[in-house]
Amino acid sequence: MAKPSTGVAPDPMVERLRAALGKRAFTEQKMFGGTCFMINGNMLIGTSKRGLLVRVGKDAHAAAAARPHASPMEMGGRSMEGYVHVAPEGTASEADLGAWLARALAFVETLPPKVKSAKVAKRPA
Repeated sequence: MAKPSTGVAPDPMVERLRAALGKRAFTEQKMFGGTCFMINGNMLIGTSKRGLLVRVGKDAHAAAAARPHASPMEMGGRSMEGYVHVAPEGTASEADLGAWLARALAFVETLPPKVKSAKVAKRPA
């Protein structure tokens, strides 16, 4: 039996990112109104209706934001240093998308894995 349609078209950028990440181990998480790709629990790159959210780190932020079709990422009127927004024109080709993904990987692969902390059960007094 076919699944009922939800009326929401799949985001083609999600499939492009899955293909670009290839055999690399990653997870996906719904965040920021799109899908974020995580490596070792650290956010790498994410999709949105307005383009791509790329994590480049604070040291590479200014250079990345100065690239064509890129701008500093803002959420709720606040600048997110270390993250840039890339308009769809900046990821039109697979080479462009790959270059942004490489920038994100260069930073995120330097981060230690995030370990989910186990919840400690409270003992009755």
